Parts: sequence; C-alpha cells; structure tokens
Amino acid sequence: MSSLYSRKDLSSRSRKSLSDSPPSSPSPSTKSFRQDRASRSDSSGVESPSDRLSARTGTYTRRENRLASLSKTDDNSASKDYKKLYEDALAENEKLKSRLDDSKLELTKIRSQLDRVAQEKEALEKKVSDMEEELKVLTELKSDNQRLKDENGALIRVISKLSK
Repeated sequence: MSSLYSRKDLSSRSRKSLSDSPPSSPSPSTKSFRQDRASRSDSSGVESPSDRLSARTGTYTRRENRLASLSKTDDNSASKDYKKLYEDALAENEKLKSRLDDSKLELTKIRSQLDRVAQEKEALEKKVSDMEEELKVLTELKSDNQRLKDENGALIRVISKLSK
C-alpha cells in the first residue's frame, strides 16, 4: 500500500511543528517512547541495523494495518451506504409503480367516461339533426298553411263577388 504522505511532506511537517512549538519538558508519552527505544537497543546503548530495520518494519506494519482497517471501515460504511441507497431506490420505485398503477386505473376510468360521453354526444347530435329536420318540415308546413290561407281568402272573395 502506498502512504498518504510522502516522506518529504512528513519531514517538513515535523520540522514545522518542532520549530513552532516552544521548548518544554518532555511529555509522558515522549518519555515512554524514549524508554521503548532504549529497551530495544542492545546493552551498549547503540541500536544495531537489524533492530532499526525490525522497528521500522513493525512501525510500517502497524501503520499499514491501521490504514487497512480504516479503509475496511470506509468500505463497510460505503457498502452500507450503497445498500441503504439501493433499498431507498427500491422503495421509491415501489411507490412510483403503485402510483403508476393508480394512474393507469384512473386513466382507464376516464377513458370509459370519455367513451360514454362521446356516445351521448353522438346520440345528442343525432337528436339535434332529427329536430332540425322536423323544424324544416314544420317551417315548410307553416309556409304551405299560410299559402293555403291566402288562397282560401282569395277564393272566398271571388265567390262573394260572383254571388252578388
């Protein structure tokens, strides 16, 4: 695995933090770190190259294990997030499917109503056209009736003149 920071970043970072902080007495953690280093060194007080290598390897291994556990935690939380997102998407899809089904039912009801209204409209239009035909016939009858009245009046006048 590669590290998150290069050695250059770490060294510049540690130099800044050491130079920025005022001199103080060593903290308990610093003292224990020094004691650990001293206990790892041989009896002469000087570390051998193999001790330094094993210390570095141990530190590196611990660091890698720590990073791996962090990435596993991120993977677990990411997979949980993906699982939650998937479940949310499924729930949303189910809601949308039910709404779609409801809309389809409503659409079929509205179509049947529209068909019924269209049939009624055709029936009404037929009645209107029939009534218009009857109106034309009535108009013709009225005009015929008026013509006959006029002719009747003319005949009555002719008969009354002949009878005088």
